[in-house]
Amino acid sequence: MLQDFWANALFSLAPTVLIGLIFWFVMRAIIRSDRNERKAYATVEAEERKKLGMPPAAQDRAARPAADDPSAG
Repeated sequence: MLQDFWANALFSLAPTVLIGLIFWFVMRAIIRSDRNERKAYATVEAEERKKLGMPPAAQDRAARPAADDPSAG
């Protein structure tokens, strides 16, 4: 009887755990591919800007101190 209980509990949880693992792997793949694509795009953009003699692309405004921001009153 006790063995039936644990077997039923295991078989009840198995589909949920498997679907959760599949979801985790898919989301991980999506996030990694997006990160790699952004990195490749930034590299290509930097090369093209260098070819055209343009300055490097501006960094994220949130990363700069507020004193450097001309719109900050």
